[in-house]
Amino acid sequence: MMPTREQYLAEMGIKPLWRQRQTSLNEPERVESMPPATTVPQPQSVIAVQSDAGGIAEMDWEGLEQRIANCRACALGEHRQQAVPGVGDRQADWLIIGEGPGAEEDARGEPFVGQAGKLLDNMLAALDLRRGNKVYIANAVKCRPPGNRTPEPGEMAACRPFLERQIALIRPRLIVLLGKAAVHSVLGIDQSLASLRGKRFSYQDIPVVVTYHPAYLLRNLPEKAKAWEDLLFARRLMGAVCEPQLPID
Repeated sequence: MMPTREQYLAEMGIKPLWRQRQTSLNEPERVESMPPATTVPQPQSVIAVQSDAGGIAEMDWEGLEQRIANCRACALGEHRQQAVPGVGDRQADWLIIGEGPGAEEDARGEPFVGQAGKLLDNMLAALDLRRGNKVYIANAVKCRPPGNRTPEPGEMAACRPFLERQIALIRPRLIVLLGKAAVHSVLGIDQSLASLRGKRFSYQDIPVVVTYHPAYLLRNLPEKAKAWEDLLFARRLMGAVCEPQLPID
């Protein structure tokens, strides 16, 4: 029997379950306006790497993944077992972007397959989502940083053309960034996640939501409740994108 939504939330450490208040047929709905997107400038060091980068901006999926597999643009390519481009629905509504592959991901060639991946799958399941079905999962860098450390700015800059092309090919309705490195890569800003949560950012007119990386949540269990709040916020934004007349509550 498939686990229930309550069981998924319990796995995330979220209990008691928060339920959305049902609106009475005789009670008018409370309507809130869409939060404005926060616009952030791109740092010059990142913009410099965005130029054509050897035709990446024109590649199809096959060419892009081959280019990623053969990439040696930074030192990460010298120590990996294999590149980890991403996995999921190539016409996804939801694009989930993490930081970089770990040891298990490097061995299997798929992002988020360890304990952090299990938690991510449970987080998605709590929203009635699953990888491969309207969801694509990628990372800011495509090769494992030594010791699973945080990717360095130069490494993210070298991989950024690949990530940009993935976004352009997928054309998601919403992007969810997991962790500071993903935020830095996509939005070009370096601030605490606490200061970025609950805000609607934008990447090329695509709404962007920021939350904690699942690996961080495994080490900081009380923060899981905050991550759940972020996912609910993302779901409301998705609803507003798909049905612009619907209220955000």
